Parts: sequence; structure tokens; C-alpha cells
Amino acid sequence: MLARVFSAFRHRDFRNIWIGACTSTIGTFVQQFAQSWLVFELTNDPFFLGLDLFLGQLPIMMFSLFGGVFADRYDRRKLLLMSQYIQMTCAFILTVLFFTHVVKVWHILTLSFVVGMGQSMGGPAYSALLPTLVGPEDLQNAIAMNSIQFNLARIIGPTLGGLAYTTLGATWCFLLNGVSFIAVIISLYMIHVTFVPAKSREPVMESMKAGIRFIRRREGMEPLVALAFCTTLLGFSLNGFLPVFVKEVFKRGPETYTLLLVCSGSGAVVGGLIVAWLGRLRHQGRSALLILLVLGTFIAAFALSHWLVLSCVLLFCGGAAIMASASIMLSLVQLIVTDDMRGRVMSVYNLAFRGGMPMGSLILGRLMPHYGVSTTMTGAGSLLVAMALYFLLVQRRITAL
Repeated sequence: MLARVFSAFRHRDFRNIWIGACTSTIGTFVQQFAQSWLVFELTNDPFFLGLDLFLGQLPIMMFSLFGGVFADRYDRRKLLLMSQYIQMTCAFILTVLFFTHVVKVWHILTLSFVVGMGQSMGGPAYSALLPTLVGPEDLQNAIAMNSIQFNLARIIGPTLGGLAYTTLGATWCFLLNGVSFIAVIISLYMIHVTFVPAKSREPVMESMKAGIRFIRRREGMEPLVALAFCTTLLGFSLNGFLPVFVKEVFKRGPETYTLLLVCSGSGAVVGGLIVAWLGRLRHQGRSALLILLVLGTFIAAFALSHWLVLSCVLLFCGGAAIMASASIMLSLVQLIVTDDMRGRVMSVYNLAFRGGMPMGSLILGRLMPHYGVSTTMTGAGSLLVAMALYFLLVQRRITAL
């Protein structure tokens, strides 16, 4: 059973990059814990929480399509290294700003944007590189394992972040994140890249159009991209507003915020393990939609809950649903696309998937001061249920996959 769950780890390069990425992502969540809490404390306005998330994702919306073209033209490892160096530098700049006690909210917002620029180049390269590190029979398992490392970091990162923040101060949270990038940089130098894209003199815009044409011609790709955007728009913003629930609903502090993040991350790890164990499912499209329907219900129930224990359970179940649905949708896309188009197609998919998060964060952050955090998130969960039902019963192209 364990061999089946962890089959992707048979591949040395995948193991190396998994360990490096997990270490770096833990550092990212250590910083994110301190950053979200401090932005809310400095402004006492949930809009700025949403704005910080929005500015971190905005460059991905602006530049990731170009990143996809570059990922199909240049060495994907070198693009990833450039991305990691940019993010590491930003973490060390924040460390200095906090250490010297001169940090302002605009510093945080600006650096979030710069980090997003680095990720807009690294994201498509990583998505295109990952399938080349394993055999096709282990692709879905590798995707699930990659999701697990991200969510394992969501458990460890906020826990370490809470400890570092309360015992050492915010400066150490940013310093730990900067140091953590060294692990993924080392892992990238260790792997053997088996597929290097052929160089092309085709204009960038023409290459981009070719990727879009590929998506439009492949059965099921267009609705998958639309579903990815709607899913993150409505279903992935909850964690970003947990500080608001902690302060306004539960009337507690950073320890409760840490607890809620750990519950969500633990559920996501369990969801990823279940997908890895099940392997490739029949009717994956229908399964993803049913899981999203359940996710919307969990979000609405969490928003209405005032009992911390029940809220922790709902976040755990919601985390499992988020990761299971995301892993299944991503594996569907990766199985459809070809190596020579992988960077461009994945950049479009990632643009939709990640683009929904900042849009949702900005919209929900603006609505919360007027309607309240509970009512706003209940509406988001209800709309996610309605969307899942639409794709299940009306627009049924995904259910055929």
C-alpha cells in the first residue's frame, strides 16, 4: 500500500526537488503567517489583507502567459533558479526592514508584487518540468505528492511561524523564509533535466496564440480552465481571511490563527494522500465537481459557525476537499497536454487557477466591511455550490473526462 501511495519517490530527481520545494514552501508559510497578521494589525482593515494577496497574485495574471512561452523555449531549470533568487532576495529585504523598525504597509505590498513577478516566470517552468522527472505511469501520483508537500508545509509553516512570531519576533519569520530558499536552489542544481525545449525564433505572441489554440481544440480543456478560475475565485480565499474570523468571530489571537491554519493544512494532506492512493480514477471530471459541491457546503458552514471545535473540523474537511479537487483537475490537464506545449498550456491553466485567488480576495475583502465576514463567506460558499451544479447538470463537458 505504501509503495502505491509514494510511487513517484522511486525517481531520484523527483525526490530531490520534492524535498527542496517542501523546505522552501515551509519558509514561505512561516513568512505568510507573520505577514498576514502584521498587515491586519497595522491597518485593522480586511481590505488590506485582500490587497496584499491580490498584489502577490497580480503579476501572475499579467506575466505568466509570457512565462509559459519562455518555459517552452529555454531551460526550465534556469528559469526556476531565477525565480527562487528573486523571492529569496525579497525575503531578506523584509528581514532588514523589520530589523531596523522602518517597515510600512506599502513596503510589504510592494515586495508581495515583486515576489509575484518571480513566481510568474517560475510557475509555468515548474509545472512543465515536473512531469519530465517521473514516468507517465507515476504522473498523477507525482502531482498528488507535490500537492502534499505544499500542504504539509501549510501545517509545519504556520506552526513554526507562530512559534517564531511569539518567541523571537516577526524579523525571524522573514529571515527563516529567506534561508529556506537555499534548499530548493540546491535541489535544482542536483537534478538531471531530460527534456530541454528546442529554441525558437517564432514571435512571442505567435507562440502564445499557438498555446491558446491548443486549449481551444482539445476536448474538455476550455471548461477545465474556466472551472479552475471559478474554483479559486470562490473556494480558495477563506484562509486569507482567517485573521478576520479569529479577531471578530472567535475574539482570540495568533494561537487560534495557527490552529485553524494547521487544521486546513492537515485536511489538505489527507486529501492529497487519498488521491495518491486511489491513483487514476474513472470519471475524474465528475469526481472533481462533486468534491467542489461538498467544498462549497463546508465553506458556508464554517462561515456560519461560532463554535471553534466545529470550525476546526469544517476547515479540516474543507482542506481535504480543496486538495482532492485541485489534484484531480491538474492531473486531467497534465495528461491531455504534450511536452512541447506544456509550458504554454500550463501557464494558461495556472493563470486561471491562481488568478481567481487575488480576484476573490479583493472582492471579498471589499464586501466584508459592508456585509460582515460571515455573510460574505457564506455567499461565496453558496455560489461555489451553484457553480458545481451548473457544470454537473448543464455544462457537462467536464463530466465526460
